[in-house]
Amino acid sequence: MAEEERALLGSAGGDGGGGGGGSPGSPRALSAVCDPRRLPHRLLVLALMCFLGFGGYFCYDNPAALQTQVQRDMMVNTAQFMALYAWYSWPNVVLCFFGGFLIDRVFGIRLGTIIFSVFVCVGQVIFALGALLNTFWVMDMGRFIFGIGGESLAVAQNTYAVSWFKGKELNLVFGLQLSMARIGSTVNMNIMGWIYSRVRDLLGYTGPSTLGLTLMIGGITCLFSLTCALILAYLDKRAEKLLCKEQGKTGEVIKLTDVKDFSLSLWLIFVICVCYYAAIFPFIGLGKVFFIEKFKFSSEEASAINSIVYIISASMSPVFGLLVDKLGKNIIWVLCAVITTLASHIMLAFTFWNPWIAMCLLGVAYSLLACALWPMVAFVVPEHQLGTAYGFMQSIQNLGLAIIAIAAGMILDARGYLFLEVFFSACVCLSLIAVVMLYFVNHLTGGDLNWSAKKREKLQKVAATEVEEQERLRRQNEDDLAKLRPKADDFSLRNKYLSKLGAQMLVT
Repeated sequence: MAEEERALLGSAGGDGGGGGGGSPGSPRALSAVCDPRRLPHRLLVLALMCFLGFGGYFCYDNPAALQTQVQRDMMVNTAQFMALYAWYSWPNVVLCFFGGFLIDRVFGIRLGTIIFSVFVCVGQVIFALGALLNTFWVMDMGRFIFGIGGESLAVAQNTYAVSWFKGKELNLVFGLQLSMARIGSTVNMNIMGWIYSRVRDLLGYTGPSTLGLTLMIGGITCLFSLTCALILAYLDKRAEKLLCKEQGKTGEVIKLTDVKDFSLSLWLIFVICVCYYAAIFPFIGLGKVFFIEKFKFSSEEASAINSIVYIISASMSPVFGLLVDKLGKNIIWVLCAVITTLASHIMLAFTFWNPWIAMCLLGVAYSLLACALWPMVAFVVPEHQLGTAYGFMQSIQNLGLAIIAIAAGMILDARGYLFLEVFFSACVCLSLIAVVMLYFVNHLTGGDLNWSAKKREKLQKVAATEVEEQERLRRQNEDDLAKLRPKADDFSLRNKYLSKLGAQMLVT
């Protein structure tokens, strides 16, 4: 490491050495791939950041990709099957508040990332062992442990991004990380069924052993992500020493007392978030069998159409993010996304039209809402409350997903897919009502949620100018007061000095 540091910083010493050539033992400059300041090295770090969450997102939807196999081999109903998603969400009802704190104050970004990656790996292994042992409660426990690491690992991933990339680069980096996450989900949807078939052919039978081995093979992606976490920790530690930079922090400040100060607009954003995502993720978790039963798709075709939402999100999220940044009008975009989602669920529930149309619309709407909804929190909350607001939003989102997942399974067992789709449509209708209310509340209170980007930028410049003027006036007043303040004479200075020594001051 000392040799690398001399190589990185040695140019300063080498330039001032006069005309003599470098000595044979002088260190060579680091190559571009090894220099933390150079683009090739930072691209390597970016690739590791993107793959850091690949395994977690791949394995999160393992149950959705193997719904038929899980229910048949473990002999469970749909409500028990959907509990696998609920157990993932339960720990994150609490951990969303404390993930940033653990990274900043307890573990640090490097150790924290490794620990959360280990939780993901251990959780997936226990999940697979539960199937091998034909013990479903062990599978539930594995999903719970998996959930402890999953969401917090996403926080660590974002913290690394902020540490290594700044300014305009950061938006692209976040977009690439989101795209890689969706690619992981898409690959899972389309490959896990094939892996199960190959394991079945190898063993010669279906059952818990076949399912367990399939899930264990899927867990290799978690080991791959853990390896990326270890390499990334080494490279970050190396860059910290070579460039004298600090370890990355989330910057989150969580104060539960801030909840009492949340505005009505923010609570409506929370309602939109919970009700909307309740009609997305549980539907995808149950979607494969839905397309097989209603539209008579093959298993491969059902997996493909069930993953199209993630495929569209991977490609369109950066585009929609740029579009919303350029145009503003966030509430209008959210309204369009919710209406499109409602239309998609109605088409899937009451028609036999080609479901690819509805699912593509759902993918577009899902991508658009994410780009327009989440930034609105920053418009209605002071900066010192952002950590609390986002933590609370993720917390109630996970609480809603856990409850809705179990409810969806119970509805499907009792009434079938038609009633389930009506239930999802009702959730989207609640989200639509909240969006309309948010529009009027924002309008009546003079909020900026629906401003155009140009208007917001203009007013932000005016506000910045006013702050600078106030700061200038404050400094000017301090200077004027300093001029009016009487200067200390020799007698008063002597008394101050004697008083520090405990001597009696002379009074005249």
